[in-house]
Amino acid sequence: MTDRRTAVWLKAMEICARAGCHQLPERSFFFREWQFPVCARCTGVMIGHLLSVFTIKRRLPTFLPICLCLTTLADWTAQQKGVMSNNRRRLITGILGGFGTGCLYFRLISALSCQRLQG
Repeated sequence: MTDRRTAVWLKAMEICARAGCHQLPERSFFFREWQFPVCARCTGVMIGHLLSVFTIKRRLPTFLPICLCLTTLADWTAQQKGVMSNNRRRLITGILGGFGTGCLYFRLISALSCQRLQG
């Protein structure tokens, strides 16, 4: 059973690495001895994308999702400049940014599908 779990975990790690996550252990969560296949920020982004599904029927003001995306950018930029971040902050800003990008994705898809129906 352990070999199967290891194989599934390794495949998840490979897929998420190909998707662009750095998977640094110090920036990732662990469940028991298993490292999440994505870092804390990417975990947050995925959660935010899932939560944004609940806004498909709602029309949020455009500035709100953009501001939410900027929180992730601000945390990432601060971290690049040497300001310490932690996994909790990365998770929270990832959720906010993921929610914002998810809302923007749905808005874009809606606009493109409306254009296609009209054209």
